[in-house]
Amino acid sequence: MLLGPTRLITLVGSGGIGKTTLAGEVLRRFQAARRVPIYWVRLARLAKGADRHAIEEEIAHSMIDIDFSRRSTREVLADMLTSQQEAHSVLVLDNCEHVIIGAGELIAELLDAVPGLTILATSREAIGWVDEHRIFVPPLTGPEALALFRMRAELAGHPLVGSDQIAAAEQICRHLHNNPLYIRLASARLVRQHLEIILREVSGAADDDRWMRWTRGARVGADERHRGVSDVITWSYELCSAEERLLFERLSVFAAGYDPNPEEGGDDASNDVGAELEAIVTICSDGRAAGPEDGSDENPRLSTDNIGSVLWRLVDQSLVTAHFTSTTVRYSMLESLRLFAAQRLRERFTAEVDESARLRARHRQYYRDKIVYAATHWFGPSENGLMDWVRAAWDNILIAIESSLVAPKDAVLGLEICAGLLSLRSPFFKGSFREIRLRTERALAAARSTVPRPLELEVVTSGQLVWIMFCQGRTDDAEEWLEKCVALAITDPARRQHWRDTIDTDIGLPPPIEFAWGIELMLAHSDARSVTVLTRAGRKYQQLGDDAMASRCELYAAISACLLGPAPLAMELATAYAARVEASNASWVIAWARLILALASTKNGRPADALEIGRAALADQLASRDQWGSLWAVIFRSWSLAQIIIDTITVRAADEARLVALATETAQLAGGIDGLRTKLALGITTVGPFVDEHEHAMAVARHVLGPDRFAAAYAQGTRLSEVAGQVQQLAMGTLTLDPLEPDHDSSSVTTSWSSLSKSEREVATLAAAGWTNPAIAARRGNSTRTIDAQLSAILQKLSIASRHEIINFVPADHMTGAPTTSDEIS
Repeated sequence: MLLGPTRLITLVGSGGIGKTTLAGEVLRRFQAARRVPIYWVRLARLAKGADRHAIEEEIAHSMIDIDFSRRSTREVLADMLTSQQEAHSVLVLDNCEHVIIGAGELIAELLDAVPGLTILATSREAIGWVDEHRIFVPPLTGPEALALFRMRAELAGHPLVGSDQIAAAEQICRHLHNNPLYIRLASARLVRQHLEIILREVSGAADDDRWMRWTRGARVGADERHRGVSDVITWSYELCSAEERLLFERLSVFAAGYDPNPEEGGDDASNDVGAELEAIVTICSDGRAAGPEDGSDENPRLSTDNIGSVLWRLVDQSLVTAHFTSTTVRYSMLESLRLFAAQRLRERFTAEVDESARLRARHRQYYRDKIVYAATHWFGPSENGLMDWVRAAWDNILIAIESSLVAPKDAVLGLEICAGLLSLRSPFFKGSFREIRLRTERALAAARSTVPRPLELEVVTSGQLVWIMFCQGRTDDAEEWLEKCVALAITDPARRQHWRDTIDTDIGLPPPIEFAWGIELMLAHSDARSVTVLTRAGRKYQQLGDDAMASRCELYAAISACLLGPAPLAMELATAYAARVEASNASWVIAWARLILALASTKNGRPADALEIGRAALADQLASRDQWGSLWAVIFRSWSLAQIIIDTITVRAADEARLVALATETAQLAGGIDGLRTKLALGITTVGPFVDEHEHAMAVARHVLGPDRFAAAYAQGTRLSEVAGQVQQLAMGTLTLDPLEPDHDSSSVTTSWSSLSKSEREVATLAAAGWTNPAIAARRGNSTRTIDAQLSAILQKLSIASRHEIINFVPADHMTGAPTTSDEIS
């Protein structure tokens, strides 16, 4: 069905039947046959009944690891799903049953808006879309069930021996209806019980099957479904000791996890899930070591010294999943198990003690303390370890923020977490600018109602938030927030009125405001005086002992000097910054220091040196998984190549073959850059002075190659795989693209334009002229949805990644007389 025209496929079946595993295996085989984009979204962490907007945000969160744009969630999804070069993409929505209404609404909209999209859903009931194809997932066959039981028995350390044990296992599987989850839990009991005892329990002998009253087959419907899963978990839960039950229940305060597929392999990044033992001990233990008189079945206690062994007994019984990396082990529970545990925890409530509330408070405090520590200590050799921890703890960090916003007394904790994440630069390596901005704004609003009001923390957090808004290109919002920051710092209206006229004078603004102001001057106004303000902010942070933020101010001051200031100043600041951070052993800032040194070298007439320095910086950024930095390393390389072309032409020593090679790589990188921009949702045209440099480099390459050869080389770059890192490989010199013949290039572009229908050419021309989709729809009398679909088809036919590339294919005579902006619609 995935290979054919089916739009919505829903795997329907009872809990534990294997829907998710089946989907994963099918997609693994499918991707081996068709190299198309596949996005996997786990909806289990959403609350029951979450609406379509929450589901929409979760999809965007899963599809894009990092989003640097100012776009809405709807725009992010539309761009990601319609900008693929392939005509086909697959979106997997796993665990839809508890959000079935919102999921159904969103699925219908996405399928209508994106013609090349196929959705594969897993659910305990059908979605209900008109052309939905339902596949009811049956239990395992007898031989499959026995094979699974034998494998799990071996993992439990009790392999089946002899025909009698195999026969007993076959009977157990039949009584369990060959359900994979039930078999997994039953085989885990071999750690504690003999095979014959398990058989008696499930067979009804001696009335021992009280925990095994499940529904049969692939039943659909909430009551039946939930009773079956709950009972099978109860069966394993009842076998636990009092301590194990207590820890199992307390673990429900953590974010849900999932079982990774061991066949997929992958690096540590693929195991960014679960909580470390330190977190579990801190949040779930009863503190001091247990004595002989402590604890009982009626009043169990979890001490700091025995909680690890209790945790591993839960792992042995398949109630907790262990996730191994090269450096640590983390633990999580599947969503169904977590929900069961949370319910049992609530049942422990007494009039005096709300156990769940107490654990949530501990959870908030733990992750707040960890984030504050990381924000204070990341500028040094421990940087990579702290960044890895943030990635792995991300879901729990978000839970801590949301939990803090429920009660006003906890709002400051949530704001401190948000401030710490911004200090750690988390939006650049995890989540999205949009996500951290919205959560921070909510935390700021909640904190304002606390007594006393945390004004200093508000200023610190707001200044960082302004920085993120400018990086998004949200200039109006950022300037409004900057004014709010100044109002908090300068209460005298007369002094506040002309604060922007004091660039060269220190009027006592706190360093977060000075930093935000310097960013505004650079990105929003292309004002070279931003160097002055950023340098002043850096000195203030140094006086406070905040080396990390002082370093950030120096970084942006050097960038501003490279883009807006005189070349000697750019080299002076870049060199000083590189020398300062080299001693920190913080790999991220060292890589950026080298990158800025490469940019300064280009500005000072040494572009060849810049290429060498830039490649070293790119290698460091790839090693630290810095997608933002690796993108700018590629962009800066294209600028250096363009400068080499200019220098070669200027000295009249032009080797035409070399010029063509340099210009071809520049054009190929430009195409690859646009592909990365789409993936990372970065709008370079909104980032102040950067756009002028980028357009200049493209113009130089186009001048050498001519429009047709440039378009062909650019198209080559757009076809590079972002997932495989081919754009970075090209910049590193480890990937070489096939040369293009000039005649072939020209005909290729012409043929691509000819493949468009008349209406598609008209739409493409308006899009190339800068018209928005709603404006095009209004001019042509169509719906916006129709124009969205036409633009998707145009991008696919032209084999390009974004609408900004269309102009390379539009014949010059088509552009003549076309309105240059959609403002002219009136």
